[in-house]
Amino acid sequence: MGKTIMVVDDSASLRQVVGIALKSAGYDVIEGRDGLDALSKCTGQKINLVVCDVNMPNMDGITFVRQFKQLPNYRFTPVIMLTTETQESKKIEGKEAGAKAWVVKPFKPEVLLNAVQKLVLP
Repeated sequence: MGKTIMVVDDSASLRQVVGIALKSAGYDVIEGRDGLDALSKCTGQKINLVVCDVNMPNMDGITFVRQFKQLPNYRFTPVIMLTTETQESKKIEGKEAGAKAWVVKPFKPEVLLNAVQKLVLP
């Protein structure tokens, strides 16, 4: 069985780009339109890693990470923030919430895949 990565972003085109890159590298992908939508899909199935935007409607990425990390099944699931945010304060907030890495948009798929391969849970 392949490894599953959740991609959370309010941009359908970005979810598609990230999804194609991950699928071509052999990962299964679950998509979330925003933090709330993504949380509703965290139903106990194995998620090996999450790639998450910061600025989204309904629930932003940092709030999502905080809530995601409170779910017993996902406490140790690594999260990569994928965002246009470059502010140091946001990065610190993301790290404190539990994000393991910060990839800035626009990104190169190979940079993202490299971060995914380093962090993805076995």
